[in-house]
Amino acid sequence: MPKAALHNLGCKVNAYETEAMEQQLKERGYEIVPFDEKADVYIINTCSVTNIADRKSRQMLHRAKKLNPESVVVAAGCYVQVASEELKKDASVDIVIGNNKKAELADILDEYLGNVHEEEEAEVFVTDLSHGSDYEALHLEQPSDHTRAFIKVQDGCNQFCSYCIIPYARGRVRSRSREDVVKEITGLVAQGYKEAVLTGIHLSSYGIEHMEGNPVSQGDWNHRELLALIREVHEIEGLERIRLGSLEPRIITEEFAKSLAELPKFCPHFHLSLQSGCDSVLKRMNRHYTTEDYLRRCEILRKYFKRPAITTDVIVGFPQESEEEFRKSYDFVDSIRFYETHIFKYSRRQGTKAAAMDGQLTEAEKSFRSEKMIELHHRHAGDYEKSMLGKNLEVLIEEEYTKDGRTWYLGHSREYIKTAVPKSEAYGVNDIVIVKAEGFLEEHIMTGEAVE
Repeated sequence: MPKAALHNLGCKVNAYETEAMEQQLKERGYEIVPFDEKADVYIINTCSVTNIADRKSRQMLHRAKKLNPESVVVAAGCYVQVASEELKKDASVDIVIGNNKKAELADILDEYLGNVHEEEEAEVFVTDLSHGSDYEALHLEQPSDHTRAFIKVQDGCNQFCSYCIIPYARGRVRSRSREDVVKEITGLVAQGYKEAVLTGIHLSSYGIEHMEGNPVSQGDWNHRELLALIREVHEIEGLERIRLGSLEPRIITEEFAKSLAELPKFCPHFHLSLQSGCDSVLKRMNRHYTTEDYLRRCEILRKYFKRPAITTDVIVGFPQESEEEFRKSYDFVDSIRFYETHIFKYSRRQGTKAAAMDGQLTEAEKSFRSEKMIELHHRHAGDYEKSMLGKNLEVLIEEEYTKDGRTWYLGHSREYIKTAVPKSEAYGVNDIVIVKAEGFLEEHIMTGEAVE
């Protein structure tokens, strides 16, 4: 039985695809082993969102070949899609598989292993995704997380933000059928999964390729297809919680928020990508909203949900970002009171418009601004968590956790607050318990007693 090891880099979509590729190999008779063990085949699902991600992808490919010089090393994913010419000449890489070929991994390996190879360059299986293509049929029957299932429902992005390489790595928007999504989640619920997280490269674009005209009308993103999907998933018997991945801010309208608030299984956790709290920077980024518009969307969420968890991404050190622009961004982030703010230092990606802009900032400037934003994140996260003291949190238990000799059960609330409850025979992993938040086990981990 051949041995295969897989390693994932990057986002939740990548993680889903890595697990789906692992499932393919199991079905073909491969034994899956940890990545640091000797294997016959190594698959690295690469990422290209930043220069650091590119470097990590190369490092893992080289590490795999060193683990077993006789192995077949497969490079797959986003870095492959934008750097296939470079990778096919890399001596550590044998097969290069792009972003709409992962469903063919097992077939590609069967053919490769059945032939003698004397070529110095890797075999390349990469298609052009820039002009539209069909949604790749990947399926998952047994995710590695035993309580929460991440479900890929959409791929590609048509936004072309000036800093972002992802539209080139992932191609144009394409969506999975509602029927297929419901079928997969239904199968996972039958195995005991209680929460489904709908994810995509640009989740708000779900189904827009089937709409006529522009998905944006009077500044609002058309939510028709995504809302229809959420409603169908909500009807799955046995599913207890639905969570969404990152959303386009313009999709938050009165109708969309009100509709979600009417669904009991829906978790009030919204990740709305901001990127900058300064209008002039947003314009250079080619983000199609203003801070005033973004604030209005947050106010809509707080109108229909009680204490919703609003989280975001912010880039610091974008080209030409002045001290005044950074201060405006900082003050805006401060005013919104996010639960979590993920901070990224701008990474120059060749082939994007921002890479060619004048006024590139130094790493020292970016690091200083990043540290200031991270301090703000911790303060706001703590404030949000403290606002939950004395409240009942509905927690899905995910794992055991030991601290200072005492064992706890650890999970997340509907708002995605990490919460610990004393271990008990009355409940266990994959149970949902009501916990009265009374304090903190440690920073950003709330704790309390289960409520009967």
